[in-house]
Amino acid sequence: MTNNFSTDQSSIPSQPSRRSVLRAVMYTAAAVPFGLPLAACATGGGGGDETSSAAPGGEMDAKNPFGMAENTTVDAVIFDGGYGVDYVEFAGTVLAGLHAGSTVKVSPSTQIATELQPRFVGGNPPDLVDNSGAQSIGFNTILDQLEDLTDIIDAPNVEGTTIRDTLYEGVLAPGTYGDKFAALNYVLTVYGVWYSGSLFEKNGWTPPATWEEAKALGAEAKEAGKYLFLWGTEAATYYQTLAIESAIKEGGDEVRLALENLEPDCWSNDSLQATFTIMKEIVDAGYFKPGGSGTQFTAAQAQWSNKEEALLYPSGSWIENEMKDQTAPDFQMKGVPSFSVTASPAMPTTALHSTAGEPFIVPSQAKSVAGGKELLRVMLSKEAATNFSKTKLAPTIVKDIVPADGFGSTALVSQTEMLSAAGTDIFTFNFVNTYGMNQEQLPIWNSFLDGKKSVADLTKELQAITDRIANDDTIDKIEVS
Repeated sequence: MTNNFSTDQSSIPSQPSRRSVLRAVMYTAAAVPFGLPLAACATGGGGGDETSSAAPGGEMDAKNPFGMAENTTVDAVIFDGGYGVDYVEFAGTVLAGLHAGSTVKVSPSTQIATELQPRFVGGNPPDLVDNSGAQSIGFNTILDQLEDLTDIIDAPNVEGTTIRDTLYEGVLAPGTYGDKFAALNYVLTVYGVWYSGSLFEKNGWTPPATWEEAKALGAEAKEAGKYLFLWGTEAATYYQTLAIESAIKEGGDEVRLALENLEPDCWSNDSLQATFTIMKEIVDAGYFKPGGSGTQFTAAQAQWSNKEEALLYPSGSWIENEMKDQTAPDFQMKGVPSFSVTASPAMPTTALHSTAGEPFIVPSQAKSVAGGKELLRVMLSKEAATNFSKTKLAPTIVKDIVPADGFGSTALVSQTEMLSAAGTDIFTFNFVNTYGMNQEQLPIWNSFLDGKKSVADLTKELQAITDRIANDDTIDKIEVS
């Protein structure tokens, strides 16, 4: 069973030294297709930890399965990233309609770890947290402070259907640690390389399937006065994500497992080195727009989506919504899977990095554990899930919500097409989020994309981060097998 996260951005806060605990988590050898049952992923128990600070204060029934007390104010801290926070506010309005006198207080944050670590330590965390973004809290540091959320999945949704029966298969795996379902990942994220369908059609360009094709397209872009790629300082590691995806497709699951398990020399794998090498060739050829390390990331993305100064941009499927106010008219955003290194990789060229993302957690010491769970239940209703997909142009883990026309979104249609073409060849990786590596990796990748580091430099410095974490007995490790 694959245990996944959605983003490749997190930071691990400092914590008191404690004995390292090896949490064995079972994974499939390659991927978790959304259409297959995950019997091995079933979590035991009926939900909350025995250490919950707040017992249910209301009557439990089908309309209030967690016993949320009357006149509750649910405290929700939501990552204010590509999806914003209004979708949770929408669910809060629905909740208020179901529970007279109750409200939801939604607090946006881009600094989840910085703002919430003191609250976890102080025993007064929020009732619900979207633990996402570059400053998310490393899950290995708070796992024992989180509720098991199995009872949400086994509860009826607002429409009366058991929630488990309304979800895509495989989407519970990302938040399952051993036998504990600790995080509900709400959004079905597709990772790819995005481009303007109208620009490519106008110039007769074909989206590349291999890195060699991408390099050749870079030469054509240069002739047209454009760049192949660009980046912004906070998102330089989007290219690390792309490189890892390509290496996994090229070398197979052994590449993923070596990285996940923090193995010595994992960054020296032949497939990773081949990917780094051709990326370096593209950097040295001048096909990256200069100055990315000094450009705020959404400003850089606007240079792609609005000014069309570059042809391609690697990102998760949140990119369309994130840039909806800074995208050229008739841009026709579309995506393709990450590039293969060669024309005959271990996995098909259609293989896709996709996973459920935006991990929502309910702290056991929250003032209203029942309120946090009830808000999640409402978010999984047909009404709230449809609102998210229609306004954010991305699918949630609730199936049968997105229509064939993707609510008019070419990017959403493209995601559906990529998922269909990939079939069972869907994979993900979690080690960056698990151990909060992103903040240390960002300056390394900014320098590499600036042309200031060699492949050897990149490899050595990334390995040093991995080795430090692997050899630190105060950091809990999650074994992937």
